[in-house]
Amino acid sequence: MSKQAIVIQAALPLECDELVKQLHNVSRETRGGWVFWHGTYAGIDIIVSKTRMGMTNAAAATAIAIECFQPKAIINQGTSGGHDPQLNVFDIVLGEKVANINTVKTPVAAVGEGSNALTWVEAFDMLPEDESDPEPIRQRFYAADAGLMQAAQVVAAQYTEGKVVEGVIGSADCWNNELDRIAFLRQQYGTSVEEMEAASVAQVAIQYGVPMLAIRVVSNNITNNGQYNPDSGRACQAFVLEVVKQYATA
Repeated sequence: MSKQAIVIQAALPLECDELVKQLHNVSRETRGGWVFWHGTYAGIDIIVSKTRMGMTNAAAATAIAIECFQPKAIINQGTSGGHDPQLNVFDIVLGEKVANINTVKTPVAAVGEGSNALTWVEAFDMLPEDESDPEPIRQRFYAADAGLMQAAQVVAAQYTEGKVVEGVIGSADCWNNELDRIAFLRQQYGTSVEEMEAASVAQVAIQYGVPMLAIRVVSNNITNNGQYNPDSGRACQAFVLEVVKQYATA
């Protein structure tokens, strides 16, 4: 396997099964609880990584992939829930930026005063320049790699199952179903969609200096009654393979 392989990540089988089916000369490797498939697609060395769900799983899988395989780039992709009412199921969001939307410092409240997540406006920066600061209160956004984003933009017109937009992908170990909370997060971070992995992948990748892009398909959107469709995961995988071909040949 080339040390210039491109890693494509997915949390769940429905987000990576089609990718694995498209690979030639496939081998499978398990490290800890994380699975990696090695193969080629259109002559390109690819590693499909099933990260499992959640921020910790995704961060660990990313560090393992970088340490073991020294990839050329990482694409974190899969399904997501819509925050933007203008997005429909099967629309794809290119993560111009990703953010951890659950790193917060809550306001002080005494016993009996309750809790209100709509007042949690102070965000922690997990990669502060000054690590001696015990409370680095600021929003941290991880920007997409320019080369990967350009490749995605080039092939966007080929996608026929919805529209392709650029936006902010919000990540957290949380599944938000409160419409007021979703509107709050969209106001605070500008989120287009939410999911559970991309920001932790970006946080690890940036520290290793590995190019990374998050790509998410809208699988459901509670803000406009868009019902969950698992086939959206297949559509995203097909789109990502086109992005990989464009990136590898640019």
